[in-house]
Amino acid sequence: MADNQLREQERREARRKRRIRNQILVYMTLIILILVAALGVVSGVKWLAGMQRDAKEEQEDSQAKIEEIFSDEPDIQIPEPTPTPVPELTPEERLDDIVNAGIEAMPLEDKVAGLFLVTPESITGVQTVVQAGEGTQNALAQYPVGGLIYFQKNIQSEEQIRQMLENTRMYAAPYPLFLAVDEEGGSVARVASAGIGTPVDSASAIGATGDTGKAYEAGTTIGSTLSSLGFNLDLAPVADLASVENSFMAQRVYGKDAATAAPFVTAMIQGLMEQNVTPCLKHFPGNGATSQDVHTGQAVSDRTLEQFQAEEFSVFQAGIDAGAPMVMVSLMAAPALTGSNEPCALSSEVVTGLLRGQLGFNGVVITDALNMSAVSEYYAADEAAILALKAGCDMLLMPEDFEKAYNGVLQAVRDGVISEERVNDSLRRIYRIKYADRIAE
Repeated sequence: MADNQLREQERREARRKRRIRNQILVYMTLIILILVAALGVVSGVKWLAGMQRDAKEEQEDSQAKIEEIFSDEPDIQIPEPTPTPVPELTPEERLDDIVNAGIEAMPLEDKVAGLFLVTPESITGVQTVVQAGEGTQNALAQYPVGGLIYFQKNIQSEEQIRQMLENTRMYAAPYPLFLAVDEEGGSVARVASAGIGTPVDSASAIGATGDTGKAYEAGTTIGSTLSSLGFNLDLAPVADLASVENSFMAQRVYGKDAATAAPFVTAMIQGLMEQNVTPCLKHFPGNGATSQDVHTGQAVSDRTLEQFQAEEFSVFQAGIDAGAPMVMVSLMAAPALTGSNEPCALSSEVVTGLLRGQLGFNGVVITDALNMSAVSEYYAADEAAILALKAGCDMLLMPEDFEKAYNGVLQAVRDGVISEERVNDSLRRIYRIKYADRIAE
């Protein structure tokens, strides 16, 4: 029994040794195979590298042969492509780009507000405005009007008016403002009447001298004073004629006939423009053609179309040709021109047919003050504003009730009674004046 156990133990030991020997053989075989494979990879890499080197050498040899073949050929110059020239924009085209970009960014509410030239009192609610502070800032944020007009009551001293206009301009940003005043000379002189600057004679007194240089001097004197204070728009000169007996414009015009008056008007325009003040010709087709006063009620002229064309129109034409960028249209009725007693500023026959069509005026057309009795006694503020725009006017001066007029025009645009493009057209004319200094000639 013991012998059998001993023999079984020996057999197990023999089997264990054979198993270990077989495992060692397997491991050695794997190691040999791995070494052989590695040697093969190395040899393959060396072979591929040699092939690439040989190919590169062959390529370089071929290139050298090609260069040798063509070494005697002249160099071939490949011309650089000529860039397509971009035409340089003219100053007018640059101005159009600036204007259109500004208008495109404006909301409709701001566009409509930009058509109004009003007193600071009408947007602030203050009885008499003599400074520009938080109230002005808030008012301009709500109603970014196209311009503000000031009267003698707003002017206390040079420093006061200068500071007020400077602050107002700052609060109006980003929209530039017309800062306007009636400064004709004589009795219509808001600034000079407040004791500021050098007083200038009336147009009638200057015309009586026969010296057009006096009108030029008046323009430069007024212009330099206004510009130094911060004003940029003067509702002057008057281009009317005292063409009827007892004309209510007699003291404010240069004469009774066109040949006398026209050179004085153009000289005054030149003087103002040289001082960077925008002039506004007034009051087309000619308030002087009536003895009645539009401030107090309806004023009607019985002048014929032929009479207007021969006299008054030629004065306005001279002013337009001299570069006046703005014309004010009268509230007088002229049945020979309109076929009715409607105020000229509300008549498309006068504004679009005659001023734009016959006289070829492409600048800004502004109404006379819509709070005058010639309009306010017959039309509501919103009605008059809408009619003026439909007639072809660009700016609305001093409606009797600004908020009513503004909201009426805004609703008319929303309802399609006035198109937004029509508003844009007016703004383009307005902003061509306001942005004219942003381009270099």
